[in-house]
Amino acid sequence: MALIEISNLKKQYASGDETVEALRGIDIAIETGEFITIMGQSGSGKSTLLSVLGGMNHPSAGEVEMAGVKLYRLPGEKLADFRAENLGFVFQSFHLIPYLTAIENVMLPLAIVKTGSKAKRAAASQALERVGLGSKLERLPNQLSGGEQERVAIARAIVNNPHILLADEPTGNLDSKTSDEVMALFRELNAAGQTVVMVTHNPENGRYADRTIHLRDGMVV
Repeated sequence: MALIEISNLKKQYASGDETVEALRGIDIAIETGEFITIMGQSGSGKSTLLSVLGGMNHPSAGEVEMAGVKLYRLPGEKLADFRAENLGFVFQSFHLIPYLTAIENVMLPLAIVKTGSKAKRAAASQALERVGLGSKLERLPNQLSGGEQERVAIARAIVNNPHILLADEPTGNLDSKTSDEVMALFRELNAAGQTVVMVTHNPENGRYADRTIHLRDGMVV
C-alpha cells in the first residue's frame, strides 16, 4: 500500500458570490521514500493540495490517507498530534523567529515533546549538523545568508524525524546556486529515507525528484 493515498480530492472556496474550485477530483499515490515535485502555474491548486496534504486545510470532498490513517476523520487534537509526529514543513518564507538563535529555532517543534531540554538541544544540534550548519548554532537569523536561513528551516522540519517532508516553494527566494545547494540537501535527506513532497514553480527542481506531478486548473494533467 502507498504511504500517501489521495482519492477524488476536491476543495472549493466561496469568493464573493462565486464558488472557486481549487481542486477538482485529484487521485495521487505516493510510495514510501519517493521524492515528488508538484508543478503548475499560479492558481493551479498546488499550494492548496500541499496544505490539504499537511492536515491544515479540510477538503470539500475526497480522502487523504497517510500510513493507513484517514487524516480528516481524526478529531482536531488527534489530527494535530498526527501532524506533529509524522510531518515536517518547509515554507518559502523561512518563518524563523528573529530573536532566537538557529538552535533555538530548530528546538521549537520539540516544545511539545516530553523529554529534557538537554536531549532537545542535542536533537536540534544534530539536525543542524545534518544540514551543514553545525558551526552556526548560536547565530541569529539576520547573521545568516538566505540559503543558511532556509537550511535552519529544513533542520527545524526534520528535528523530530518525520516520515514525510512537505515543502512549499523552498527555493523561491534563493538565487540559482543556493537553490541547487538546497535541492541537493533535499535529495540527500530523501536518500536517507525521508519521503519528500515539494511544490515548486521551477522546472530545474524537477531533476532532483523521482517524478513530477503537473497540475492545471485543480486537476492532474
